[in-house]
Amino acid sequence: MDKIIIKDLLARGVIGVNEWERQVTQDILMNIVIFSDVRKAGETDDLTYSVDYRKIAKQAVVLAETAKRLTVEALASDIASMCLEDAGVLKVQVRVEKPGAIRFARSVGVEIERSRDG
Repeated sequence: MDKIIIKDLLARGVIGVNEWERQVTQDILMNIVIFSDVRKAGETDDLTYSVDYRKIAKQAVVLAETAKRLTVEALASDIASMCLEDAGVLKVQVRVEKPGAIRFARSVGVEIERSRDG
């Protein structure tokens, strides 16, 4: 299966369970791996046979900036569901991280995998 990779997509939004986290925007780092069959797009050089990764990236940023989720798990699930709405997406891996959330760690987050078949 082919992969389309969106790496280190940055947004700023409200995410977290602590009261102070509900009052400020924080950096949210997203990595999205879209599994699809892009063979025909490669053979024909025609984007209509692929997944529009620009559209998905924009939607992911808007979602991260407006969802106001408590957990990175919930936001990752939201992003995965959004990606699977595209008929060309067969499976998706989504990693959502909060840079600087834990002292002495560059980042903390979660990575999930979801597919069309469950």
